[in-house]
Amino acid sequence: MLWSPLTPHATIASPSADGRLLLRASSHPMEIIQEFWYFITHLNETLPVFIHDHGAWIYALLFAIIFVETGLVVMPFLPGDSLLFVAGTLAAAGMLDLGLLIALLFVAAVLGDNINYAVGRWFGARVVGWKLFGRALVRRKDLDKTHAYFEKYGVKTIIIARFVPIVRTITPFVAGVGAMDYRRRFLPYDVLGGALWIGLLTMLGYLFGNLPFVQKHYETVILAIIGISVLPMAVELVRARLNKQAA
Repeated sequence: MLWSPLTPHATIASPSADGRLLLRASSHPMEIIQEFWYFITHLNETLPVFIHDHGAWIYALLFAIIFVETGLVVMPFLPGDSLLFVAGTLAAAGMLDLGLLIALLFVAAVLGDNINYAVGRWFGARVVGWKLFGRALVRRKDLDKTHAYFEKYGVKTIIIARFVPIVRTITPFVAGVGAMDYRRRFLPYDVLGGALWIGLLTMLGYLFGNLPFVQKHYETVILAIIGISVLPMAVELVRARLNKQAA
């Protein structure tokens, strides 16, 4: 369901008892966190409501989410793939302008990656050591995984990682830490990867997001898209490890 009954002047999404989407304001920190989590995990419901309440500000919201996911190494959990698919679906329904949407999100993705690269280049060692509530903001295993991708795919990792959640956020940071050549290697591949990621996933939503089957199984379809994106890289890593053990 892409459209739900609305309450006026609402700001944050939460489900009502009968399953409809309602929006309300909250001041309690835990409620804000819970409602934010609901918002980003039910984008097919919450984004249409946001459009109804705030109109063109939806473009600023989408820009901010993509920019933060790609630009802040400590925010890899934001739903980039599902957001692009849902945004494409809304564009097909006439709620968003497809050309403007793709252009803005492309700029957000590339700009975010470049900020992330700069943070890794100049502050990498410090960021890795940051902790919140006793937990590392940048997990060592995520860094190690991204390093493994670089060892296997080289500079092509910048393109491939675009389609892998978490890894796409860590990759520019690792490239910065490793002082990858910015003009000749990082920037060209980053621009290409950003264009492919934004274009492909947004167009998938635009072409298929409003099909009845997809509407009925939205969460499953999103998970399938993510799984298909991750599968080729996972297979190659397993194959490389097996070959290394056999050698």
